[in-house]
Amino acid sequence: MLKGISPLITPELLYALSAMGHGDALVIADANFPAKRVAASHTLVQLPKVGVAELLQEIVKLIPVDALHEDPGYVMAMDPRDRARLGGEPEIWKQYLKILKSEHQGNKLGFIERMAFYEEASKAQTVVLTGDMTPYANIILYKGVIEL
Repeated sequence: MLKGISPLITPELLYALSAMGHGDALVIADANFPAKRVAASHTLVQLPKVGVAELLQEIVKLIPVDALHEDPGYVMAMDPRDRARLGGEPEIWKQYLKILKSEHQGNKLGFIERMAFYEEASKAQTVVLTGDMTPYANIILYKGVIEL
């Protein structure tokens, strides 16, 4: 463990985050995400006892969110059948936006259609598979520039 760094940030995740460059994508995925297939040629970090929102809160303390993207984070657009079945958008998206507003001027999350989301996620430098069981809890962030 390191002083000042959350125990949610494992050594493997800390290394992956520090190895990312400006514009590299980070996927924080829920437990149902096909992470092994999507991250086949990239870094996959597995954190089965962690939720996406709590991990996002700690990650934005360590890396900046890319200001060159219009939105601070991108989630998978809901299928209309799931929207009806689940009763609307997931509450967790509000948490994401609240967390990300501290790092980015955007006032909404971006939406990517399901198959396009998987395609975009397959280009990510790092995919973190959490144990979060919340439907549609996946989010993609892009690392910004660290200025000293």
